[in-house]
Amino acid sequence: MKNSLKCLVSAVLLCAGTVALAVDDYNAPPAGDKQYAACISYSNKNYEGGNEKSPVKGQSKAQAFCTCMWNETPEDFKGSLAKFAETAKGKSTNKTCEKHSDWGN
Repeated sequence: MKNSLKCLVSAVLLCAGTVALAVDDYNAPPAGDKQYAACISYSNKNYEGGNEKSPVKGQSKAQAFCTCMWNETPEDFKGSLAKFAETAKGKSTNKTCEKHSDWGN
């Protein structure tokens, strides 16, 4: 029983660590990407604290949030990343990206 519990705990910790590493490795949006730039502009204009330092090295909270949104939306998504995060459909992605950037609730 103790060995089974140890294996289960080890597996959970390994999975949690792998997910945490994957989140730090988001692809950077291409230079000049209009969706990403619009997301940062909209976020900084409509929300407080976007210029504060995020847990992601070298990124503000708005940059980390928008990088996450850019990566988490489908490839063919053409709309506003920040406005999508405000919709019912984008709620889950918003929550993921708020956690990634340490911004929001």
